[in-house]
Amino acid sequence: MNSMIRMDDEIYPNDAGFSFFDMYNKNSFKQPPRVTWIEGWKIEYMAIADPATMHNTPIVIVGGAFQNFNSYKYCVEQLFEKGPVILIDLPSLGSNQQIRNRDTGESAGILELPELSRMLGQWLDIVGISKVSVMGMSLGSVVASCFAAQRPELMDRMILMGVMQKTRKSWRMLLEESLMLMKEQRMDEFGQAVILYLVNHAKLDKTRMSPTAKRLFFKQMAQFTETEQERYEINCNRLLRLENVPIPQCKTLVACGQFDSFTLPHENANFALQCPDMQFAMIANADHVPQLQRRKETMNLFTTFLKEQDISKVEGIITLTREEMLHMERRGEERIQLVDSHTQLSLCGRHETVAVEVVDINYFGVHIQLIDAQDLNFVQQHPRDLALHLSDEEGEFQVECLIFEADQNGIRALFKHGSFDVADRLLKFICAQTQTVEMLEGV
Repeated sequence: MNSMIRMDDEIYPNDAGFSFFDMYNKNSFKQPPRVTWIEGWKIEYMAIADPATMHNTPIVIVGGAFQNFNSYKYCVEQLFEKGPVILIDLPSLGSNQQIRNRDTGESAGILELPELSRMLGQWLDIVGISKVSVMGMSLGSVVASCFAAQRPELMDRMILMGVMQKTRKSWRMLLEESLMLMKEQRMDEFGQAVILYLVNHAKLDKTRMSPTAKRLFFKQMAQFTETEQERYEINCNRLLRLENVPIPQCKTLVACGQFDSFTLPHENANFALQCPDMQFAMIANADHVPQLQRRKETMNLFTTFLKEQDISKVEGIITLTREEMLHMERRGEERIQLVDSHTQLSLCGRHETVAVEVVDINYFGVHIQLIDAQDLNFVQQHPRDLALHLSDEEGEFQVECLIFEADQNGIRALFKHGSFDVADRLLKFICAQTQTVEMLEGV
């Protein structure tokens, strides 16, 4: 074995058999992760199995930006129907806190996502596992896709959830905004923003994400330590540099939440359409985190696919034909017109304003026209510092904007959504406006 590679538990033979997997019990997730060091980089993992299926092809779950092993403790039991489970956190992913190479001191930021996937392949070679199914969610889906492209001989089946091949401008702007909030140490606003980007606040009535789960998620973000902030920056920048996600050639399930507003359903479907041997499904009444909102349905879907059974029969799952996937609606929320469309944009923290007319609006953004075309230069100079003024029965309130496009044809902006209170108020405003317009049209 390479002298640069060390495993803190036993050294395993080239055939990863009985000794490699721990038998699963109710205390398995209370145990510390096992560790392998590869050239100064730390790999953390759990390898657990049920005796009935421990000889089957293992299922590797690649950790994303926020998930830790405990995130999956209610998921693995069902996966044991198919085979043993390996949970793995590569440097700076999941709960792996390593942000500096132990030997060289280099930042984990030098490891791009394809390099992390190569490390996964190297680790599988070390422990002697020659065939796996891989599950990657959100950021983990990119690592999983890269791994499948690099090491096709190791692949049995692939599950990807929350994936896109190319990042869209609006998506990058939201990530950049969250980074700016964190660097400015506006951590309460940062925590709320991250949740409001990942969780579709406009569909909480459908997803039924519990207030407790949302509060705990917020607390995790707002109380990031210095190391966690650096890990967040590393992972955001990895994603911002990402230009293309390779298409797996193995049997692949691409899944997403029906109301995913972070990696949009049509983006997931477009990725699936490029896979030569694919299935695609949406988890009904879920957004970017179906494993939290619809755990039973999500795990039933995954297990059914891994067992090579018909996923269309899984309750709570929406399957689409290829034709339906090709013609999916690109916009998640319908845009509406306002009863009184005249309002203003103001420079946050200052009294400078410009008059505008709202063309259409929804929870995620707005299309507006300037009343005076000479104000265009002012808007272009302040792409993240303007707020749209709206009025409801309580009075005037403001929603901060990220200017997406600004030219003579109009201004398109995303709403920043760094406040739960403002997000709730905007939702109520849009709902009230919709009802008023429908009533007037009915008359």
